[in-house]
Amino acid sequence: MKRLVAAERALRSAAPDQLPTAVREVLCSQYAAEAVEFRMADYGLTVLRPVADSPAVPVEALPVHRSAAGRAFGSQEPFVEELDGGRARVHLPVTVRGDRLGVLSVTLPTAAPAQAELVELAEVAQALGHEVVVAERDTDLYQRARRADRLTLAAEMQWQLLRARSSARPEYAVGAQLEPAYAIFGDTFDWSASTDRLTLYLANGMGEDVEASLLTNLGVSALRNARRADIPLADQAALADQAIHARYGGEAYLSALLVDVDLPTGRMQVVDAGSPRMLRLRDRTVATVDFEAQLPLGMFEETDYVAQDFRLEPGDRLVFVSDGVYAAAAPEGGEQRGERALARAVTSTSLLPAADTPAAVLRELGGGRGGPEPDDDALVVCLDWFGKQPASSDA
Repeated sequence: MKRLVAAERALRSAAPDQLPTAVREVLCSQYAAEAVEFRMADYGLTVLRPVADSPAVPVEALPVHRSAAGRAFGSQEPFVEELDGGRARVHLPVTVRGDRLGVLSVTLPTAAPAQAELVELAEVAQALGHEVVVAERDTDLYQRARRADRLTLAAEMQWQLLRARSSARPEYAVGAQLEPAYAIFGDTFDWSASTDRLTLYLANGMGEDVEASLLTNLGVSALRNARRADIPLADQAALADQAIHARYGGEAYLSALLVDVDLPTGRMQVVDAGSPRMLRLRDRTVATVDFEAQLPLGMFEETDYVAQDFRLEPGDRLVFVSDGVYAAAAPEGGEQRGERALARAVTSTSLLPAADTPAAVLRELGGGRGGPEPDDDALVVCLDWFGKQPASSDA
């Protein structure tokens, strides 16, 4: 335990851009590690890229789906890889409140690390994740590590607008993915949780490139401003509608789906403002859930919006898809083919956790994405509802 305290203290006292060095030094000195490598998942969730505080330390990127480090990232459990010479490399997920950042790989001189040591190393990886989230305010090191390619300016704006790609609490787990990850412009998502509520936004600004990103940024900022003033969901939509119309005069608008979940009961309110589609997986059956369509935000001045009710049951999975995903699911095949393709994708990924599901759905539909340069954004968000958990009691 003293070693763990020493590791946490070293991470807290390290400069923002020196966390990789700090974790390497403390693990080598306190745990006799022979090598320490920290990798972060790239924006496309395809590779784990090295976080190097010195360009003189070359470390290869590893595929998320075909590597030992990727196995730890996907399972969110430590994975021990046996090496020659009676050694082991322990891969540890670096995750903060359900947001999967990357993997910490530690090479140890023993082939069978003790369980207590694995637990401590997992704690160090978790502490590293928390420090990275704080350090990102003061350095670009970790943002650069996430890039397997250069982002377009519009994509830069969209990724900076986001909170995280996944989150989890006892009542729910949520995950999201945007494609093309390095060239998105109009699609985005946002969520916020409090003691009793989860609010989720999915939005698609019309237009292309930076103009679409500017519109989306304005719309999401207006929604956040209203939400943080404790304004009801329908009125959040109305205020965002006014802000967008005041700027664009109806020449540009934001399609959005606003969702508010009461965590104790699972009662959900929804405002469908020209929204992405929502599919529900319940008892192994996939169904498209339709809400009353209302006008996109900013199309007309002073539009009134109405929230509709929906009830979640424990075990429900909701999958939200943007129009770019739906169009890809039905290339020249009509609406029925699109619904069948989406239903198959949701069913085939049903055993995956919410954080992995969006990227997996996009891979399932990859054949219809129109090649390496699709002509529209694709957004998938997955919400798993577990329900209010009973309070633990000491027997």
